[in-house]
Amino acid sequence: MDQNTTPTRTSRRALLASVPALAGAATLFGASAAQAQTFTRVRPGMAGWPTDSDWAALRRMVQGRLAPVALPELTPEDAPKLLSNPFYIGDQAGLTQSSGWVDAWRSAPSAYVVRAENAADVAAAVRFAGAHKLRLVVKGGGHSYMGGSNAPDSLLVWTRAMEQIELHDAFVPQGSAAAPVHAVTVGAGCTWGRVYDAVTSKGGRYVQGGGCTTVGVAGLVQGGGFGSFSKTYGIASAGLLEAEVVTADGKIRIVNAARDPDLYWALKGGGGGTFGVITRMTLATHDLPANFAIAQWDVRATSPEAYHRLLAAFIDTYATNLFNAHWGEQVAANPSNRLSVQMLAAGLTGAEAKAAWAPFAAFVAAHPEDYQAKPLQVSAMPAELFWDAVVLAATAPSAIRHDTRPGARPRDFWWSGNTTEAGTFWHGYTSTWMPQSLLEPQNRAKLVDAWFAASRHWQVAFHFNKGLAGSTDAVRAAARQTATNPEVADAFALAISGMDGASVYPPLPQEKGMLLFARADQVSIHKANDALRQVAPGAGCYMSECDYFNPDWRRASWGPNAGRLEAIKRRYDPEGLFIVHHGVGSQGWSADGFTRA
Repeated sequence: MDQNTTPTRTSRRALLASVPALAGAATLFGASAAQAQTFTRVRPGMAGWPTDSDWAALRRMVQGRLAPVALPELTPEDAPKLLSNPFYIGDQAGLTQSSGWVDAWRSAPSAYVVRAENAADVAAAVRFAGAHKLRLVVKGGGHSYMGGSNAPDSLLVWTRAMEQIELHDAFVPQGSAAAPVHAVTVGAGCTWGRVYDAVTSKGGRYVQGGGCTTVGVAGLVQGGGFGSFSKTYGIASAGLLEAEVVTADGKIRIVNAARDPDLYWALKGGGGGTFGVITRMTLATHDLPANFAIAQWDVRATSPEAYHRLLAAFIDTYATNLFNAHWGEQVAANPSNRLSVQMLAAGLTGAEAKAAWAPFAAFVAAHPEDYQAKPLQVSAMPAELFWDAVVLAATAPSAIRHDTRPGARPRDFWWSGNTTEAGTFWHGYTSTWMPQSLLEPQNRAKLVDAWFAASRHWQVAFHFNKGLAGSTDAVRAAARQTATNPEVADAFALAISGMDGASVYPPLPQEKGMLLFARADQVSIHKANDALRQVAPGAGCYMSECDYFNPDWRRASWGPNAGRLEAIKRRYDPEGLFIVHHGVGSQGWSADGFTRA
């Protein structure tokens, strides 16, 4: 139940006159400016662009699965419904799940797409792109906030059709002497809702994936990957046992802890679209708990002073009752003095979950003059039903949305809270890992002060499942063995502020003055993040959900792992065939990924 925590599109802060420039000095990857030579990829119409016969040869190699790409032609009547359906967006080669980011990027179709059905198709496309100096992009679910699966004038490798799912009772990675484990092998085109349906609803086990059902499996794992129950089971990349990947030389490799171990490690949090094209992966599965519990509550304070006390009471309750391996998801504070609770717990009964919230509920009840709230809602459900579309439609129909197109899969759904993210145009987004030391009694007051100060500018949500402090030692140790910034193991939460504005895909109508509003929102989002960072100076961020303009992105995304990742990048992709914004090895490349100075 990965709920949207960004403010509504109708909420506006005061329009500011200007937006500060955000820029960082770029340094060349692996070479000084004096040593490097300019390299430019070709575009349509340039000398060196593949001829018609070249494209025909590639089409034969991929069994006809090559085609030009264009935006879908939609009528003004059909567009609002279809472009708010993430399954429709995901089925279009020319669309991505975000339509852009203000002053950063706009979604635009590639020149050609290989609709890959197997690793051989991918290898052919990779070799073709390298031989012809083409810009190459990779798309599975297409959820990259940074535009990583989008580039005009490029060749797109699209893995959407690679949807195989196979459960294993005794999986052993190739070449490994490890003991057999329960696992699931998934194609790179799978999305998490379909994987949960197979593994949990039908298979009775759990796999750590993402909270949003339409997110692609490969991109999430390569970014590190969090889901609602990561506090219990860890990050998705820690569960990667083996991957089939096509590297820049066009080779199809099986990588795991015994084969190409460095590349295997880099795929576990080093970033998607960077080290190669994953075509399938095998992930560990876990015993399913009896229940998943849900806590939902909105509390509004009647004054800023009462709101500050409310935040303090919540932090005390969290530190004493909720800071453990059970509770994840989020609590958001916003400028309207409202605290919104959307939290989930693994392995608790409804009574146990309700008891954990009793101190905070008692605080609110004791001050009726200060707080307005409906009763706290706490419940539990059998874990195997959590992603069962049929059960959810019958018991919680408002919680989900279905793909209603003719021929759609009846068990496909997305959480209602994610609806505004379909085709969104980002006004801004920031994230900060909050160190667990802030929960110590002597530090809680300054944490509350910073959270309150930040909430005066914009909504700030603590995503407790995206920080692993409070989890088990085994979960935290496993995270430290991935390429993800190790700060995740010592953070109690990831603090997020963002604004998902209305889609800018044509022919949808555009709000008058939208860019001015978006830039003003971005200023407020940055102010909120700056206020929070007063108590977490130098804290890192989650690379898949962070500020597009962060000048310190390399350290923030990977911390001490950045150097090792860059060495692996040089080994497996020395020419920089795979380049994404603020990805490993992107230093020295132009913003569009076409020119290396």
